[in-house]
Amino acid sequence: KIAEAVKACKPRIPASSVSEGCMLLSGLEPFRIGQYTNFVNIGERCNVAGSRKFAKLIMGGNYEEALSVAKAQVEMGAQILDINVDDGMLDGPSTMSRFCNFIASEPDIAKVPLCIDSSNFSVIEAGLKCCQGKCIVNSISLKEGEDDFLAKARQIKKYGAAVVVMAFDEVGQATETEEKILICRRAYHLLVSKLGFNPNDIIFDPNILTIGTGMEEHNMYAVNFIDATKTIKETLPGVKVSGGLSNLSFAFRGMDAIREAMHGVFLYHAIKSGMDMGIVNAGNLPVYDDIHKDLLQLCEDLIWNKDPDATEKLLRYAQTHAQGGKKVVQTDEWRNGSVEERLEYALVKGIEKYVIEDTEEARLKKDKYPRPLNIIEGPLMNGMKIVGDLFGAGKMFLPQVIKSARVMKKAVGHLIPYMEQEREEMRALSGSTEEDNPYSGTIVLATVKGDVHDIGKNIVGVVLGCNNFRVIDLGVMTPCDKILRAALENKADFIGLSGLITPSLDEMIFVAKEMERLEIKIPLLIGGATTSKTHTAVKIAPRYSAPVIHVLDASKSVVVCSQLLDENLKDDFFEEILEEYEDIRQDHYDSLKERRYLSLQQARKKSFCYDWLAQPKLVKPQFIGTKVFEDYDLQKLVEYIDWKPFFDVWQLRGKYPNRGFPKIFNDRAVGEEAKKVYNEAQSLLKTLIAQKKLKAKGLVGFWPARSIQDDIYLYANEETQSSEPIAKFYGLRQQAEKDPASMEPYYCLSDFIAPLESGVNDYLGLFAVACFGVDELCKEYEKQCDDYRIIMVKALADRLAEAFAEELHERVRKEFWAYCENEQLEFSELRRIRYEGIRPAPGYPCQPDHTEKLTMWKLANIEEATGIQLTESLAMMPASAVSGLYFSNPESKYFAVGKILKDQVEDYALRKNIGVAEAEKWLGPILGYDPE
Repeated sequence: KIAEAVKACKPRIPASSVSEGCMLLSGLEPFRIGQYTNFVNIGERCNVAGSRKFAKLIMGGNYEEALSVAKAQVEMGAQILDINVDDGMLDGPSTMSRFCNFIASEPDIAKVPLCIDSSNFSVIEAGLKCCQGKCIVNSISLKEGEDDFLAKARQIKKYGAAVVVMAFDEVGQATETEEKILICRRAYHLLVSKLGFNPNDIIFDPNILTIGTGMEEHNMYAVNFIDATKTIKETLPGVKVSGGLSNLSFAFRGMDAIREAMHGVFLYHAIKSGMDMGIVNAGNLPVYDDIHKDLLQLCEDLIWNKDPDATEKLLRYAQTHAQGGKKVVQTDEWRNGSVEERLEYALVKGIEKYVIEDTEEARLKKDKYPRPLNIIEGPLMNGMKIVGDLFGAGKMFLPQVIKSARVMKKAVGHLIPYMEQEREEMRALSGSTEEDNPYSGTIVLATVKGDVHDIGKNIVGVVLGCNNFRVIDLGVMTPCDKILRAALENKADFIGLSGLITPSLDEMIFVAKEMERLEIKIPLLIGGATTSKTHTAVKIAPRYSAPVIHVLDASKSVVVCSQLLDENLKDDFFEEILEEYEDIRQDHYDSLKERRYLSLQQARKKSFCYDWLAQPKLVKPQFIGTKVFEDYDLQKLVEYIDWKPFFDVWQLRGKYPNRGFPKIFNDRAVGEEAKKVYNEAQSLLKTLIAQKKLKAKGLVGFWPARSIQDDIYLYANEETQSSEPIAKFYGLRQQAEKDPASMEPYYCLSDFIAPLESGVNDYLGLFAVACFGVDELCKEYEKQCDDYRIIMVKALADRLAEAFAEELHERVRKEFWAYCENEQLEFSELRRIRYEGIRPAPGYPCQPDHTEKLTMWKLANIEEATGIQLTESLAMMPASAVSGLYFSNPESKYFAVGKILKDQVEDYALRKNIGVAEAEKWLGPILGYDPE
């Protein structure tokens, strides 16, 4: 009967593999994610930013106890374990390696695949080297462009891992449905077509963003994610979709029941649209059908943006269904209090109904508030301070803060006409005609360079704007010079820096140092998810003598700004901050455990080893000594110009597929302007070359060289054994402890030069090139008030100097040294350093000591031969100049020395015959200890 029933059915054709079309992951046990796999829970609590318990244990070095957090996640149903140790106070790579190794020792945890989560790729690589089985990398994106994206993806593929791709590109974070789809589609084709990446190993995260913030532009974020997920799954075969669920409900921080209900409802719909996995608190997700029907409907309305009052209604539900079941009843009893109490209450509760009459009542109390400003500084600011404290303690939600800010704005708006009248009267009495600034103050806000997250910053802007502050929002990925320029141009009272990813912390330090260097004294406010009061106190505040204050949230920004503007309060407030941060710094240094470094002797024993005697005889340069280029042919350099940095100067960036040169000209937004600027640049460049307004001068030199431990000795001739060196270049060696399992050496530049005792004849080269004539041209353009051409000629000169360095290095490899005389590389391959050898420069990561330039200048007589000078701080003049050393070793590579210890600094100072304090001055950025 069975045979009869199925005789018309075609036989099934078995898949070539039972795992075909599946994502294959593994810990100690395999994990297959296929068409019929249920939603995959990625445990989120092993994250120093998301779990206070985990962060405290990791910060304290208690890794064994931290395993209990991971184990609890697995026991509660996490099928993949997300690990994130990004924190400004942690050594990310070392911490990641160590915790992964601890996980490997616990089979109950190691059985599940890991998700190595970091915004720092070196941390990701450290985790990849220690992972059991096949893991996921979270994440990479197109934020830094296609080359960076493909390079990281190529490394991930080598490690055999799957990858999460965030919906970011060079413009920023995708928020709209179409943006998410376009970015994911572009990334998919790059990975699959260019790298041959298995589509089943690609996971897209189209960005789950916060809803219910009280800001209208955020209302569609959940819908956009769900719609984008559906299209991505339908159009990009094989891929999976994931997301970080906690972002969705961040506006309801502190109300766990509301957040969990929102997550349950969102996942119910997102999974139906194709969401495969998500970073969740495993075990804390309610079943959709178990959510109370009233709460369920409210969550549905909020997620699908069905009701413009959904946020307000959900807040009301949260207030009337507080823990313990007691209903919060709103009454007007608070109206019986004093006017100050009423104003404070209205601000805290966000009640606008009576604020005008209460503000007017306070204004009429001339004996208590002789000026309207006194009301703002008194009861209104007291109310906002309470709001800030409640929000900081998680007892108040973001939409409520926005409401409080609007109440404040209404009160201030009522007082402004009276304040303007007061100003007019004061001007009449004083005879002044100067126009008063109507704002309480001006703040420049920016998400720092390299970071695309700005929701928090936008909220700060709304709150401050509601409180009569003028807000200059520079957007995302903002370079330091743009921030400082905007602050000075707009006479800002404050600068606010925001960032979410860990690398943003270093950029904030840089901005603070630049402000100190430029003697800017504007208070600096630090905020964002990755920041902390400790990091601000320890790493940023010491770099800047003016106030540096960590601002925890939007509501507190108003309080901080107002106190800093108050002549009677600001000195005491700043002194209080200084004392508090000094205590924090002291506590931090007192609690620091011994940092993990190798001694200099240990690092030297683990240096890079090269079998010099087994290699072919090293190529001798065509000449020993120097060759000077008095007037290099600029026309030869034009084809070596990398135009991308030129367009970056003009802040012109095309969108895919019109991003690179010359495709940028086809871009709908910037193409026309880019073409116009490029044509003007070409025209000016031809004129400058034809009229010889610019002059390229340079020098290249080669000498016999040998290494002695960490230093490189140069000789006048090949008789190195019997002659004295004519110059010594001193090297610095990596000391920060690396993963013992990786066997990665501890590099120093001297490792790439044959040791003296080897008997092998080796060589070292150097170069210095520059473009002259820029200052003279700029003076001419300045007389004509032609700022445009000043910028243009400086940009072109910089491009020519870099092109000179690139072209000269190619000639060195093929002609002057000729160790790669048959090299045939396209320009794009030159940019990707596909050639043999390196050209590191003093002051850069391979040798961070700028004083090594002095040896270069003396050895090759660079200033006399070329006119390129060194300033007191060892910067090159003219500004459009490039210099460095040449290494021909095929195994030579660029690396970063990183932090070093005092034993190396003392040894280095002794070798260079300088004082330790002098060495510490020049090596300050890489010191792994406090020299004071």
